Amino acid sequence: MSLLNAEVDQLHPNPQKTRSGWTDLCGTWQFAHDDANAGLDERWFSSADAFDREIIVPFPPESKASGLRETGFHPYVWYRRSFEAPAHKAGERVMLHFGAVDYAADVWVNGQHVASHTGGHTPFSADITNSLGEGEQVVVVRAEDQPQDVRFPRGKQDWQENPHAIWYYRTTGIWQPVWLEIVPDVHLTDLHFTPDIDNSGIICQVRLNKAPRDAGNLSITLTHNGAELAATRVRVADSQLEFTIALGTLAHVQARNGMLWSPEQPNLVEASAVLECDGGEDRIESYVGLRTVSAGTESFLLNERPYFLRMALGQNYWPDSHLAATGEELKREVELIKAMGFNGVRIHQKIEDPRFLYWCDRLGIIVWEEMPSAYAFTNSAVEALTREWLDVIRRDKSHPCIVTWVPFNESWGIDQIATREDQQHYASALYHLTKAIDPSRPVISNDGWELVESDIWSIHDYSPDGEGLAERFHTPEAIEAVLRGMGPARRRIILGDRPHEGQPVMITEFGGLSYAPKAGENWHGYATVETAEEYEDLLRDMFDAIAESRYLSGFCYTQVTDTEQETNGLLTERREPKLPLEVIREIVAQPSYSIPSELVDQARKLARESKKAN
Repeated sequence: MSLLNAEVDQLHPNPQKTRSGWTDLCGTWQFAHDDANAGLDERWFSSADAFDREIIVPFPPESKASGLRETGFHPYVWYRRSFEAPAHKAGERVMLHFGAVDYAADVWVNGQHVASHTGGHTPFSADITNSLGEGEQVVVVRAEDQPQDVRFPRGKQDWQENPHAIWYYRTTGIWQPVWLEIVPDVHLTDLHFTPDIDNSGIICQVRLNKAPRDAGNLSITLTHNGAELAATRVRVADSQLEFTIALGTLAHVQARNGMLWSPEQPNLVEASAVLECDGGEDRIESYVGLRTVSAGTESFLLNERPYFLRMALGQNYWPDSHLAATGEELKREVELIKAMGFNGVRIHQKIEDPRFLYWCDRLGIIVWEEMPSAYAFTNSAVEALTREWLDVIRRDKSHPCIVTWVPFNESWGIDQIATREDQQHYASALYHLTKAIDPSRPVISNDGWELVESDIWSIHDYSPDGEGLAERFHTPEAIEAVLRGMGPARRRIILGDRPHEGQPVMITEFGGLSYAPKAGENWHGYATVETAEEYEDLLRDMFDAIAESRYLSGFCYTQVTDTEQETNGLLTERREPKLPLEVIREIVAQPSYSIPSELVDQARKLARESKKAN
């Protein structure tokens, strides 16, 4: 079956790097808390005596789905399970993969240490071949997640024992899939595709685990709807290479336009990669989305045309499993966002499971990817976030759905950026570093306010009604006053005298309506209504005010679902709509959102001139 026709239960944990024959290690594991941090000295990695309970992986121990629901402070946790070593030939390697473990992890197989990793939102792997023995194999994982340490990226995970304000229960330890794969001695670790539509090609970046002893070959075949588009074979003599795959089809304008990816037509090209090195063969199935994104000429451009972004803020948090989710839940989340009339989602303070991004690629939802924040500004905080952010980009930069990178949100972790040059340098540095790693996408330095260098000027505005939004965003003069003065949250939007160089303006958080919270409950919302009629009227009022502005390029409504005490979702935490889905869709996707024709013409003209100049 084609990768692009795969159903939920057939998906690889990372669909962009699908190998056949992988072994799922999720399910029941042994588990133990280690509050005294005695496990290393007592060698829990080589004994089962300390493991006094069971957990369902990959659900965190704080969650109901894990079978534990232990929400207190437990900074050290241990996992253990046995498995059968997959059959493999001489020269092949057995790889153990983790989607994400929060926050720092050590891994042993049969008592031998095989991996260490730091970063709660990014994957890591271990070659466990030399640690395997006869009969039953045992893997042990130790995770350290200091619950009150705000110097490392934690996102919306609370540092208080119980959730407060807009922060939630923590997610400790394993929270994404664990699996085994058989690979040859020399194998692919990275396979990235970047469309180069202007030059009728695709840039391919490849990394191997090591350089081959003897030069080998990498073959890549691209197909679309069963028809072969290109077949390329390149020589491999090093552990890294970059080359361009020519796609003559893209030179034909009509054929190209029929292949481009967008939320309305999420076309995907299947990619098969076969590496032949030192007598081994590594085969990966992947895919490419052909599209361009940019921000300039006062518009967000998708495939070189102005495109109005209708996004929702996604906490992507489930009441029974917290940051973790089943494959079916991940797909359903994308379907619900699309059903409500949004064409995009801003994943808030979380690096989402690759399977969620796959469904956004396949079903057609734009994604803004945002780094989970730390809440302190120290050297160690800078180092930790920067290191993990680079790993995030490395994992996800081939997803066509991702159109914007957001390293900071609302000055979290850089709360004195308005007055401190070192924090301004930090935000500017991450903006430029992100552009250096991936120049193909816009980058927002600090979403919401106190922006330094930024490709989009984004504003958070929790006005309680449409009147406030209209006052600030219906004329160029009013928008300029917001951008250059104090914004709606009494924060400056643009720091310094940075010129307006065509950055589009968007309201990237608004709304947050809380529908009928019960008196006495722990709840949070930005405005409150008590009836369905009031709720619908106020939603219409806000969305109409944005639709009537001729100078905005997009919005992001807060938020998709209720989450813990934040009762401000369009859906409940159980994903039940608070209004009929067709009503929400009518409000969100009204046809009046448009970019004035004169701005469209200006954008196209400037884009053409820019191309000629370059």
